[in-house]
Amino acid sequence: MKKSIKANAAQARTAAKVKQQKVDWKRVTTVGIDLGDRFSHFCALDADGTVIAEGRVATTPAAMELEFKPASPKRIAIEAGMHSPWLSRLLKRLGHEVLVANPRKLRLIYENQRKSDRVDAEYLARVARLDPKLLCALEHRSESGQCHLAIIRARDTLVRSRGRLIQHIRSAIKSIGERVPSGTAECFHKRAAACLPDGLREALLPLIEMVEQLTTRIREFDRKVQQLAEDRYPDTEALTQVCGVGSLTALAYILTLEDEGRFRHSRSVGAWLGLVPGQHDSGESQPQWHITKEGDPYLRRLLVGSAQYILGPFAKDCDLRRYGLAIAARGGANAKKRAVVAVARKLAVLLHCLWRTREVYEPFFNSREQHAAA
Repeated sequence: MKKSIKANAAQARTAAKVKQQKVDWKRVTTVGIDLGDRFSHFCALDADGTVIAEGRVATTPAAMELEFKPASPKRIAIEAGMHSPWLSRLLKRLGHEVLVANPRKLRLIYENQRKSDRVDAEYLARVARLDPKLLCALEHRSESGQCHLAIIRARDTLVRSRGRLIQHIRSAIKSIGERVPSGTAECFHKRAAACLPDGLREALLPLIEMVEQLTTRIREFDRKVQQLAEDRYPDTEALTQVCGVGSLTALAYILTLEDEGRFRHSRSVGAWLGLVPGQHDSGESQPQWHITKEGDPYLRRLLVGSAQYILGPFAKDCDLRRYGLAIAARGGANAKKRAVVAVARKLAVLLHCLWRTREVYEPFFNSREQHAAA
């Protein structure tokens, strides 16, 4: 017991020394910062890879600016997380080169047997010093884009909450032998209130009222999204030309990518959103993998929903629909799922082409090209 107390006291004294240590920024070339919710640890290296200084700083804009403002422009590596968007913008404003590392690509950090905040900060600094490409750096969106995207994410949270409430109400009514008539979620509160059994009225009536309130809020968010697309992002008009793509999907697409010149080739967008099969070849073995599901999951879900509408019974005929139906006609257990994913990938590429060129959408462009070539 005494040994543990002495060890803790020694660690506290060491931490105090590190915290009070002044950084000689003239010798520093690379810095790694392991972000925490309250405090973040940093490690500074020189050109030879020697640790110049280590320390801990509060994860607040004022503390970060006070710590890194005196330094001349350095290469700073941080991991993508909750605090990385505002911190990357702050450090760039101070003149530093900021690399936001992709946590999925840094197995040497999250699979380390002696993992700690101090060790993670040193690993980030060493990888950034060795080769920045190993970090698979991400690019955060602007502050205004993040705020506008928060409106879409808030609407999605309300929609998913309403879906869970509807599912609970339906299952509770079914458990006593009754059933709510089928229909849209917007009118569910009217149908459920009309056929609510007396024994469940006390338990389910507040939930039905909550569903009605959520529906009202969702409609308000829909109007905000429509107004935001018309006033601030007129490029959404080029994307909504495609059947099955509304203002919500178009606005989420533009806010997520943020820059149409981000990709040199439009076909790279499908891989960036994780809509292409993974690859794990070894020698003669070339197994067929599922899609990678990288990138933004919400935008991928919206594109899949648009693809399902395009392949549905109410969509207009177009090249995308013919392409998907041809894949579904091959048969097999997962033919329809493959067709939906393939159309979603094609749709992501098509939307980027329309956004970049601002051309008028031609639903049968490929068919005409094939006919002319024949």
